[in-house]
Amino acid sequence: MSTPEGAPGARPAASFRFAVNVTPREGILDPQGRAVEQSLPHLGVAGVGHVRVGRRVELTVDAADLPAARAVVDHLAAALLSNPLIEQFDVEVLGAASSTATAGVAR
Repeated sequence: MSTPEGAPGARPAASFRFAVNVTPREGILDPQGRAVEQSLPHLGVAGVGHVRVGRRVELTVDAADLPAARAVVDHLAAALLSNPLIEQFDVEVLGAASSTATAGVAR
């Protein structure tokens, strides 16, 4: 169990921003991607192919440090945000979200 903020021995938590990009695994049918790809010629667009459509989830995690926050996001992405049988995910660090962790982060 975590120690309440301000309690003796408590580490100040920082907020970290992440994006989880979820896409269909290779070899899995992607009807949305196929629909986009089939629409391209009607829009006069050439040279674009292998379209995959997914989703992006952005979230903020309060944790003691970046590795701890990343572990939470990896767990959420694998257990809740994606279906591991048909989807893959990639986690992108967007930066720090709180003043305690924003030093050196460009906004």
